[in-house]
Amino acid sequence: MTPLLLGFFISSSTVTGQLGLPPDVASKLHNDSQSINSTATDWGRIVHQSAAAVLYPNSTNDIATLLQFANNGSTHFGIAARGNAHSARGQAMAKDGIVINMTTLNNMGSRVVVSKSTSLGSYADVGGEQLWIDVLRATLEHDLTPVSWTDYLYLTVGGTLSNAGISGQTFRYGPQITNVHELDVVTGKGDLITCSSDQTPELFYSALGGLGQVGIITRARIALQSAPKRAIWIRLFYNDFSAFSSDQETFISGNGKQGNIGFDYVEGFVLMQQGPVDLSFYPVADHPRITSLLNQYGILYTIELAKYYDDTAKKSIDKVVKVLLNGFSYLPGFIFQQDVSYIDFLNRVHTEEETLRTLDLWDIAHPWLNLFVPKSRIADFDTGVFKGILLKEKVPAGLIITYPMKRNKWDNKMSAVIPGEEVFYVVALLHSSGLQEWQQFDEVNAEILQFCKDAGIMIKQYLPHYEKQQDWIDHFGSKLQSFQEMKFKYDPNKILAPGQRVFDDL
Repeated sequence: MTPLLLGFFISSSTVTGQLGLPPDVASKLHNDSQSINSTATDWGRIVHQSAAAVLYPNSTNDIATLLQFANNGSTHFGIAARGNAHSARGQAMAKDGIVINMTTLNNMGSRVVVSKSTSLGSYADVGGEQLWIDVLRATLEHDLTPVSWTDYLYLTVGGTLSNAGISGQTFRYGPQITNVHELDVVTGKGDLITCSSDQTPELFYSALGGLGQVGIITRARIALQSAPKRAIWIRLFYNDFSAFSSDQETFISGNGKQGNIGFDYVEGFVLMQQGPVDLSFYPVADHPRITSLLNQYGILYTIELAKYYDDTAKKSIDKVVKVLLNGFSYLPGFIFQQDVSYIDFLNRVHTEEETLRTLDLWDIAHPWLNLFVPKSRIADFDTGVFKGILLKEKVPAGLIITYPMKRNKWDNKMSAVIPGEEVFYVVALLHSSGLQEWQQFDEVNAEILQFCKDAGIMIKQYLPHYEKQQDWIDHFGSKLQSFQEMKFKYDPNKILAPGQRVFDDL
């Protein structure tokens, strides 16, 4: 359907009513320039596509009705759900179709409800449009918290659950998708279905990590546990990758060196001489010696840890942390820590965001590349990519995050794709650039992907973006057939999430 024709249908309540779209839903479709422009790009600032119209729903029924309408007739148009649009490659766009602005579901009132049951314990029923920061604040009012997070909390629940939702807690609790009891999903056919591992499980598992291809998540029942009060936030420096990765793997093994329960959060960073290097975490007096160390080696690695505690552990937490750090191989004298509130730790990236916004460095291009790298090849990746491509070519490194996770914390029935090894690493190359220079970073990304292919490193992309259909086939591997079956069952006209381009030619 062309934008002009769709615009005609939208502007005429009589015509839309005849085609099956009630006037009250048609009135929530907008094709004015402000609405169209508001959905024409995303966090990446790389892809720019105009929808024909934007739906501002007040209820999940509005979404279901629109999708039922989209399945009528012989001409179909794409529909994409847009939360906070933190995608980097247009995944939440629908060229010449309709974008659903999920945030207006907030007009229904509070969409975070905390409950408790004998079978599930504490949980929260959460609207798919809710930001994780709002979920956190609402659950903390009950001294409760979700257990698995993303690094940035200003993302929607439906958005992260459609991918996986990972952070430094994943090694212990699994990704966010494995901490969900139940979903409400509006399928591509417009059916509103409540599903779980026991009720319509095939939809439940395919929607979690399913890139929005089988349905739009409008509610999730999230597992909760007692919330800690504070966090000891630590960073350790390394100049040797082998020591860095070995210590990370020990930290996620579940126990510290002395047999104690370990840290609650484990991540890591790669720092490069060419920068830029963010030293805001560290005392100003230590900046010169950190910079000197980086200039000496050209590349450094830092492990980031957090140990949560509550009032009962306040007097003993320093001793606990000291014991947990005993015997590790970080550089002497290069250990730094802060004592912060639990919410301030989880919301740490937002603090950085506020700083970057003041410097006009937030709303810029983000040609990101996120990979899962098998443990057996992470040293080769360090040599070939970190020390090779990025360091030797003096690529402005931006933020590089790398840390290990455990396969047994994931549920293979879900749509998310990970490497086959028991331990694998997240490698997030979070490049930032001017709006006109992002292609140079994309060339570097392509070089990295080609290196992995030539070296036989069996990576998987996280938040994947592919230009060729064969790449999607390779990405899903053995999961492709079942994922296709779910797509054709729940979205037979391939209406949903066209910006992902998963089923363009399948």
